Amino acid sequence: MNEDRSSNGSGPNPTNSNGHRSWLDRISQLFSGKPRNRKDLINQIKDAHEQGMVDADAFAMAEGALEMGELHVRDVMIPRSQIVTLSKDCSVRDALPDIIESGHSRFPVVGDDKDEVVGILLAKDLLNSFIDDNSNKSLADYVRPAGIIPESKRLNVLLRDFRVSRNHMAIVVDEYGGVSGLITIEDVLEEIVGEIDDETDNEEEIPDILKTTEGIYRVQALTAIEDFNEELDAEMSDEEYDTIGGIIVAQFGRVPVQGESIQLNGFEFSVSKADERRIHELEVQVNTISDD
Repeated sequence: MNEDRSSNGSGPNPTNSNGHRSWLDRISQLFSGKPRNRKDLINQIKDAHEQGMVDADAFAMAEGALEMGELHVRDVMIPRSQIVTLSKDCSVRDALPDIIESGHSRFPVVGDDKDEVVGILLAKDLLNSFIDDNSNKSLADYVRPAGIIPESKRLNVLLRDFRVSRNHMAIVVDEYGGVSGLITIEDVLEEIVGEIDDETDNEEEIPDILKTTEGIYRVQALTAIEDFNEELDAEMSDEEYDTIGGIIVAQFGRVPVQGESIQLNGFEFSVSKADERRIHELEVQVNTISDD
């Protein structure tokens, strides 16, 4: 019997022997208007936004939530070089100035180096040490277990894990087990709702251009090209782009990933923080040798 015909031999089966949809089903879906994948769904929401049925904030959050499934921890983590750590042997009293200056509420506590993570310290856990006059005790007495996750973990999976474990911070390790960064629940949520500022955040305390060492600067991607040129005595053109991040994306021809670098006009630009949609921060090194 011909397997491509029905039992009475009058026509094709709607499905094959493996239960897959027939060509007729697939053609029908093309004209059904239903989204077939994530991209189609985002485009439909975008159309609704353009027609005024969905406001800009709702569209941005929906797009962020849908795209988060494609992002990995490595795309949004705080890189190792920017982690503020505390030594396990440091006393509560001695660590207090660093805790206050950073403005953070959670800190990785380490041993001899950043790869030896002892645990996570919550600043609020230190309050009782002053009440009980135990401020000379070491930080190791107050640490909580640290969650360790790989760079390759997807953000949507991590968000679920954060909710289940009720942890708000995790240490990120590379394929060799070395610490490559950290990530917080706030970093994940910002991919959906945008930047989240709390009462301790102060934009004036985060300069657009910060000199870290001789010849090396930390530059926010939204820094105006005019300001960059003035601060670093550069000659970047602002005819086509307004920000330094815009120039770098144009040079790559795409949104570069964290860790990528490029030589331009006597500077080396390394992407220190970025996600799938935009650059956030650059490390800029002044070259002593021309990049011709």
